[in-house]
Amino acid sequence: MFKRVNKLAIELPIPEYGDANAAAAVQELLGGQFGEMSTLNNYMYQSFNFRQKSKLKPFYDLVASITAEEFGHVELVSNTINIVGKGSSFNAAPDLTPLQDGKNKRNTHAFIATAQTSIPGDSIGHFWNGSYVFSSGNLVLDLLHNFFLECGARTHKMRVYEMTDHPTAREMIGYLLVRGGTHILAYAKAIEMATGTDLTKMLPIPNLDNRAFDTARKFEDRGLGNVLFTWNDDGEYKDINQIWKGTNPASGETLVVQEGSPKGAKIPDLDDLPEMFAPGIGPDEYQQIAKRLLSNM
Repeated sequence: MFKRVNKLAIELPIPEYGDANAAAAVQELLGGQFGEMSTLNNYMYQSFNFRQKSKLKPFYDLVASITAEEFGHVELVSNTINIVGKGSSFNAAPDLTPLQDGKNKRNTHAFIATAQTSIPGDSIGHFWNGSYVFSSGNLVLDLLHNFFLECGARTHKMRVYEMTDHPTAREMIGYLLVRGGTHILAYAKAIEMATGTDLTKMLPIPNLDNRAFDTARKFEDRGLGNVLFTWNDDGEYKDINQIWKGTNPASGETLVVQEGSPKGAKIPDLDDLPEMFAPGIGPDEYQQIAKRLLSNM
């Protein structure tokens, strides 16, 4: 089972302005083939389908615990898209065409279908699909695939970072470059434990340190590139410490397994958009709803 915490992985800056086309680019990091929906679903199904969980528990614990983190990454990227995409409409009567800018944006679908919020799809509107999931049942092959997937995801994050200077997008990408780098190293170490092959000599892929990105630097300074969380408060999944041990080859710092999850930050509360009928609850309706909710308490 999964336990939900009403927190976002990090605090996101919320500037006064948005950039709908930048939000469309960020969609690739959510619903693209190498987006967070892919990392989540790949690891989730591999953890569901894992054979000999008891015998190979450190490897199962690794894939299962990273699965939990990926749920939070999907949430983080979705909230980023929602913030970055704001400000492309105005509150007015329908005949004044308050959504007129939507027809000239790259992701017109978001104006029509989701009230300027995230979609489970990529940067050109293709919806994420289950064919992106690889769960072969072969431990080494799945670990190798995950290593490749995380390297591809890192590449896409770096490119989207270079496409937009919107503060919310860059904050999110900086954080995920660090956490994604942690997962790359984790899968490399798991492959070394399973086969004796050291893939860390290939890193980083692409060959550019996270510290080259301004918003990633502070997360590296906090040591977030050296920590794996168990995402569990009951002592489960802790056997990742049999894989996640030693030092980080990039920094020489000690690798740490931390029980539980990060502290997190407040989830942004999106403003209403009357011109898009979202959420479509006016003051009078709200009062009636409040009365019904509070009755017979």
